[in-house]
Amino acid sequence: WSSAWALPISLIAHWPLDETEGTTTSDTVSGDEAHVIGEAIWKPDGGQVGGALQLDGVDDFISAPAVLNPADGPFSVFVWVNGGAAGQVIISEPGGQDWLSLDPVTGHLMTELTSAGRSATTLFSQVLISDGRWHRIGFVWDGLYRTLYVDDVPVAGDTQDSLKSASNGLYIGVGKSMQPGSFFFGMIDDVRIYTRGTSAEQIAAPSARCGPTPYGLTGSGVPGGEMHPSVAR
Repeated sequence: WSSAWALPISLIAHWPLDETEGTTTSDTVSGDEAHVIGEAIWKPDGGQVGGALQLDGVDDFISAPAVLNPADGPFSVFVWVNGGAAGQVIISEPGGQDWLSLDPVTGHLMTELTSAGRSATTLFSQVLISDGRWHRIGFVWDGLYRTLYVDDVPVAGDTQDSLKSASNGLYIGVGKSMQPGSFFFGMIDDVRIYTRGTSAEQIAAPSARCGPTPYGLTGSGVPGGEMHPSVAR
């Protein structure tokens, strides 16, 4: 395990999803409870970091309290997933944006977290994570660059000097409007949110079971967009 992971000084929300039963799950940082909706199944020994929650892709999801406003400053979100399909969503903000999701056409990892301007655009990767294996995915915004990660490797990035303001709660396992087809099918584990643009290397995953992979990289397709140095290298 990384010593950086042992001291997450900017960690503001953490759902380990290590419960064995019940319809709530606790944020170990704030102590607030999130509600598990549907008939999701706890997998105490089935996660990548301890236990996990298995969602059915039909009506299972987690409804959590608000954690942060993306417009307030740099932040990062990382989560372990196993499963998924095109159009399904891992983390979203009700009535806002899908933070981490799978492209409805290609199934590639993407994010809708973007600025409020007319030139704003979704950030797409070229990476499929719905291969039946565990993957640690993440989004990092450092106030200037936004970057998508898979297994601690940057897979897409571009410049973005602001993000849309929103202060709602969070959905884990369904899209922002709970639309059919956006419910996640598979397992979710160890959801973490940080209040700074922390790189995946700084908070290295606490598992050696899924090592870095040299994925193909892509930006958002914005003409003249500048890649984050960690992506462009």
